[in-house]
Amino acid sequence: MKLFYTGPLVNAEMLVVMLEKHAIAATQEFVDPNLPDDGDLNRLARVLVPEADYDRAYRLFYAERQDEL
Repeated sequence: MKLFYTGPLVNAEMLVVMLEKHAIAATQEFVDPNLPDDGDLNRLARVLVPEADYDRAYRLFYAERQDEL
């Protein structure tokens, strides 16, 4: 698995769902797993994707879209 994103939990959860809709098996984990899970949506989380899918995931979410012009 390769790190794809680090940021607030609320964004990480949305990203995992969006990646799964594109058949990319992403997982998320807390940056600091020792903190209690108190429901804070701003808690830092990481999104990991399989190395084989990393380039496709990157193109989906970070590449400029030419068809939007």
